[in-house]
Amino acid sequence: MSENELLNQVAEAVLSFDENKVIEAVRIALKNGVSPIDIIEKGLTKGLRTVGDKFETGEFFLMHMVAAAEITKKAIDKILQPELSKSKTQRKALGKVVIGTVAGDIHDIGKNIVAAMLLSAGFEVYDLGKDVPAGEFVKKVREVDADVVALSALLSTTLPMQRVVIEALESSGLREKVKVIVGGAPVTKEWAEEIGADGYAENAIEAVNVLKRLLNLT
Repeated sequence: MSENELLNQVAEAVLSFDENKVIEAVRIALKNGVSPIDIIEKGLTKGLRTVGDKFETGEFFLMHMVAAAEITKKAIDKILQPELSKSKTQRKALGKVVIGTVAGDIHDIGKNIVAAMLLSAGFEVYDLGKDVPAGEFVKKVREVDADVVALSALLSTTLPMQRVVIEALESSGLREKVKVIVGGAPVTKEWAEEIGADGYAENAIEAVNVLKRLLNLT
């Protein structure tokens, strides 16, 4: 089987939403000499992008996006990242992203999808989880020398925390060093502009494109 066929098998496995199928396809590709980087970029990412396209056209639903994102992240974390470390090969990261759901908000499905999409697109992602205080964002940005902070809020009552994080970055002297992107159900472009964010994304696919644009990667 050719390398392209092996990579197509990985992409198609993502569309099955079956973790075992994805893991098996990834292992077979590795066993046949396909590089971990190609498996991520030309297999898993291709499949995830197809899921995203079908979600946008209404063929797939949120549950499909969630399942594909979680399975892709597991395949990268469990199998491919260790292989990369073993071979001392590193993906050339497009940028470092610190992402989290702001304080007071325990919703993380959308944030998890964005994190998985960014990871598979080639970004180095530091996921702080949910209900994250402003100070934790600041601490992580300083620790990893991040390029981007991605702030998620699903509740209208926690929207102001996105502003609080931006203000915390400013008072810490880090605001000029990072781009800030915001998202979540109640977030609008107008809100993003009002609080001084650099970008706004309505969904995970748009988030990848916005970040690439903000970092001059397109």
